[in-house]
Amino acid sequence: MPQLNPAPWLLILLFSWLIFLTIIPPKILSHTSPNEPAHQSAEKPKTEVWTWPWY
Repeated sequence: MPQLNPAPWLLILLFSWLIFLTIIPPKILSHTSPNEPAHQSAEKPKTEVWTWPWY
């Protein structure tokens, strides 16, 4: 039965993983996010007490 012969399929599997692990990740990692996170300041923002008119 030829489908049980691992010789061509093992080579195809190894080459496909070689492509996935060497070529594709640098292409994906080279993209940058359009919204880069901003650094937060060290001081806390001033919050004001909100008086609820119905409370």
